[in-house]
Amino acid sequence: MKPKLYSLALGLAACFAAVDFSRAATNETARVISADLQQANGPLNTMFKFCVGAGRANEGLRADWQRQLTIAHQECGFQYIRMHGLFTDDMGVYRDYGQPEYNWQYIDELYDFLHSIGMKPFVELGFMPGGLASGSKTIFWWKGNVTPPRDMHKWADFIRAFVVHERERYGDAEVRTWYFEVWNEPNLDGFWAGTQQQYFDLYAATARAIKSVSPDYKVGGPGTAGCGWINEFLHFCETNHAPVDFVSTHTYGVESGYLDETATHGTALSRNPNSIFGDVKRVRQQIAESPMPKLELHFTEWSSSYTPADPMHDSYHSAAYILDKLKHCGDAAQSMSYWTFTDIFEESAPRWEAFHGGFGLMNYQDIKKSAYYAYQFLNRLGATELKNSDPSSWICADTEGGVQALVWDFTNTFPRTNMINQVYFKRDLPSQPKDKVTLHLSHVPKGKYIVETYKVGYRVNDAYATYRDLGAPNQLTKAQVAEIKSKNTGTPLETKTVKIGGDGKFEQQFNLRENDAVLITFKLQK
Repeated sequence: MKPKLYSLALGLAACFAAVDFSRAATNETARVISADLQQANGPLNTMFKFCVGAGRANEGLRADWQRQLTIAHQECGFQYIRMHGLFTDDMGVYRDYGQPEYNWQYIDELYDFLHSIGMKPFVELGFMPGGLASGSKTIFWWKGNVTPPRDMHKWADFIRAFVVHERERYGDAEVRTWYFEVWNEPNLDGFWAGTQQQYFDLYAATARAIKSVSPDYKVGGPGTAGCGWINEFLHFCETNHAPVDFVSTHTYGVESGYLDETATHGTALSRNPNSIFGDVKRVRQQIAESPMPKLELHFTEWSSSYTPADPMHDSYHSAAYILDKLKHCGDAAQSMSYWTFTDIFEESAPRWEAFHGGFGLMNYQDIKKSAYYAYQFLNRLGATELKNSDPSSWICADTEGGVQALVWDFTNTFPRTNMINQVYFKRDLPSQPKDKVTLHLSHVPKGKYIVETYKVGYRVNDAYATYRDLGAPNQLTKAQVAEIKSKNTGTPLETKTVKIGGDGKFEQQFNLRENDAVLITFKLQK
């Protein structure tokens, strides 16, 4: 399915001040967020940092990519990483001059790096090595072959050899913790040149090859765009006894469309308040109603937009958007893999602009976008979630006596017009006053606490705004990079010492604007 195109001319004509249609921006009752440290909700569900996405495997051999992933892992806590192109010809994995030959050197280099920083691969099995391909159809600038194998037995042997090699290199116990996902978005003709049945045949052959190495290794699919083929996939696996340990699929928060290979499509942020998490819960229900109701669910791609040329990705709006969608997913999915951690992403070729609406949490120059801070804040939450009735916040506690309160406002200001993201989010969009928030904590242990307040929002850790202030140059000088970083450091806006008395109570008021996110941390001084 091709994306719905929006008229750029109409969009330019419709440039007017955004209107908040979701809630009145004034005269609201102040939000009161309360938590009792003796009332735990249970362990915090950390599905938000289980996995993160990246463009393609060959990019993972680059020093800048590796540097950025190290930072993102340390500060955001991502555990797994998923990427395209593990088997494309630029990874040099396969040749056949009458006898198949396998070469794992580039994959070894990539996976050794992942393990050196404490991460694991969420292995996307694709695309087709040229020596195995049945045709010449490719996708992207780097030419991933999307045709079925010309010989399914040779494909299965190749997969088996790959998995055996990984076991030999990293050990059985380690590989048992990995996930093997068969292909990417086979329901789009851009990514799969075969039929649905041919994909199911590929899935079954691949899953059986993996399980022949060890029945404990986890395999799943269909990795579809827009939550497609879920019922058909589950029915196929059940009726054909194809091994399956998890379901994977993708969702993006725009009005329509699934693929933008050329990074030229116009997109419009969905006005549906249930976008993203509505899909997550729907797929969970499909699994629950299937003969395999306990399967894990992994959304191996998600974001506000499916195109790597959408300024929503760069905008301060993204931070609150991410938090809102993740919180409302609840426990429906085992992971929500954000697409992607970096703008080092070359599907449509290397990009020429420092901020071009790329998927990444960081741009080429390691500049952290507003979206990055959403994940950094989430990673600072303690392991125990406290009971809290406010739907746009998390209150947590850690084992060291600390408390963390993450509070946000998500207001969808995108106008109901024929405008597109590529026009709307490129402008200066000041946020309007929203809530006065009262944070009330009870049964806080007596003692002295260092209380730090962090924030992301309009012109606060808003690197894109600083970039626009510099005139939005395509290329950045070293001085400009340093200036953007120096004005968006992520350091606390306020640090103070608070004494908690015998009553165990703490109360603080603060203002919240549209699409602000505030993290308040309490660290007990010993």
